[in-house]
Amino acid sequence: MLSYSNNSLSIEVSDFLLNCFVKSPNWQQWLSLPLSLLFFLAMGANATLLITIYLEASLHEPMYYLLSLLSLLDIVLCLTVIPKVLAIFWFDLRPISFSACFLQMFIMNNFLPMESSTFLAMAYDRYVAICKPLRYPSIITDQFVAKAIVFILTRNTFLTAPIPILSARLHYCGKNIIENCICANLSVSKLSCDNVALNRIYQLIVAWTLLGSDLILIFLSYAFILRAVLRLKAKGTAAKALSTCGSHFILILFFSTILLVFVFTHMAKKKVSPDIPILLNVLHHVIPAALNPIVYGVRTQEIKQGICKLLRRAG
Repeated sequence: MLSYSNNSLSIEVSDFLLNCFVKSPNWQQWLSLPLSLLFFLAMGANATLLITIYLEASLHEPMYYLLSLLSLLDIVLCLTVIPKVLAIFWFDLRPISFSACFLQMFIMNNFLPMESSTFLAMAYDRYVAICKPLRYPSIITDQFVAKAIVFILTRNTFLTAPIPILSARLHYCGKNIIENCICANLSVSKLSCDNVALNRIYQLIVAWTLLGSDLILIFLSYAFILRAVLRLKAKGTAAKALSTCGSHFILILFFSTILLVFVFTHMAKKKVSPDIPILLNVLHHVIPAALNPIVYGVRTQEIKQGICKLLRRAG
């Protein structure tokens, strides 16, 4: 909706229209089914994991608390983005209110770095378990998890909250069509009549500071883990450790690769279709969420046993 101000020709925007895949509208047809399947897989798998950890007393340990946090973040991110995208695909429900748009922007900008920080905490957990196994019970405690969660919430909320605030304070006049499936900061702010240089520079600095520092520390953790694993002489121990940590590292690499590809395609938007970064942005909110509980949870023997117990109770 556009509201006209008195004694002025300016037009103030009170809501937005999300316009997905302008250059490739047929993408909506073939993407809606796999996207909905991935969404239901992500929601079901993460909900099952949370219920299993909650009900199974043997899983009330620091490592599984971190896994629960990761599942909660995945669920919130999926619910924030994917239902609206599917509503656009299926029912052409493109309008989104001003407040809902900036709430979505806040959650996306806040929770994605939180997920990265949780990956870091879990990488540190694996580092201590493999490199300092005798000290693991004294280092990775419930207090450590509580402090890690407080740090993750505080750091990311404090640094990312200004992004939607800066965007919401801009003056939007005339244009209200967001060429994206979601309320991404750069897609929304470019509709403003004001200078958005501060907004863009701040987001770039925060993104590279939060995600960049997390990824560097994650890579270092797994480098130390790899060095320690290669020194293990017990038969089968090295292979088991490599199998577990290798799958974790591949998933984190996948998480970061999508982000990097999204950033570079957005920067090179004159050379690639503008729909490519939009597609990557949408998929980044559902593919890791669908894979995380499988790689981190189902492949863990204790989680498998907990799920089997849960199924037997339900049966």
